[in-house]
Amino acid sequence: MGQLAPLPSLAQTLRLDPAARAAIAADTRRIVVVGAGGWIGRMALAGLYDALGEAAMHDRVVAFGSSTRGIDIGLGRCVTQHPLDRLSDLPERPTLLMHLAFLTKDKVAGMASDEYCAANRALSKSVLGALEPIGVERLFLASSGAAAYAADPNADAALRLYGGLKAEDEARFGDWARAGEGRRAVIARIFNLSGPFINKHETYALASFIRDALAHRPIEVRAPVRVVRSYVALRELLSLVLVKLTARDGATVTRFDSGGDPVELGEVAVEVASRFGTRVARHPMLDGKANIYAGDGDGYARLLERHGITPVPFLDQIAETASFLAAYAE
Repeated sequence: MGQLAPLPSLAQTLRLDPAARAAIAADTRRIVVVGAGGWIGRMALAGLYDALGEAAMHDRVVAFGSSTRGIDIGLGRCVTQHPLDRLSDLPERPTLLMHLAFLTKDKVAGMASDEYCAANRALSKSVLGALEPIGVERLFLASSGAAAYAADPNADAALRLYGGLKAEDEARFGDWARAGEGRRAVIARIFNLSGPFINKHETYALASFIRDALAHRPIEVRAPVRVVRSYVALRELLSLVLVKLTARDGATVTRFDSGGDPVELGEVAVEVASRFGTRVARHPMLDGKANIYAGDGDGYARLLERHGITPVPFLDQIAETASFLAAYAE
């Protein structure tokens, strides 16, 4: 077997697209990240830090979450997270806000449905109430592909519940944008992501496969039916969002799916295995209905092209995710 190609440096994986870096540098608004400690929040902060530098980062970017703590954004850098109940205390200033705070679908199993709904609606109410007082002009809402399944009677109950709450948020923050002059909301229905700060390593197949490969274990694909996903690099998605948020012109409300090419988990495993020189063990397949969770790849690709953002190929996504997992090995 030939020598395996080296992984990209962690610094490379944290870099936003040049179009986004230029757009952020040219904009002067404050950037508020709500839900900073999650996967998307950490990547957003890391990309902003890399694009702005320490001084501008300190001046322009403020992070909020459930409590006061330091957020590790890689390369020895740390950002202070403030408690969400202090969001409305920010002085008024033209602001872009990234709303990433949400109790995700995996929390449904451990909570009563009404408790879960109340907790997420309280988060939304808290953020919504702060937008006007602190000067928010542009907002990014990290929605979910699950919103498309909110009314699907054939979908899993937890997915419908989660998706229904996400659909409520889409309507709530879309209405906010339409209610004020000059406001803009960018809403991304996110399906499957890759890249640094990936979490839930045993839940997300891509992370699980890569961890097995890094440990020189065979990659096991246990799904008894076809499972189809479409992956995009989180840094690519955030680059698109930031370019749209900072653009001079744009629709009052824009909603799009994250894209990527549909790929079956067995194919994902083969791609990972070939990158790291391990093997795949596929459990027997049954004749059940395929599990397909994939966004509008063509529409997303057109958006990237329109805004001059270079897509990250899937093999590169694997390498970038592996770079992070190797650096943060348990």
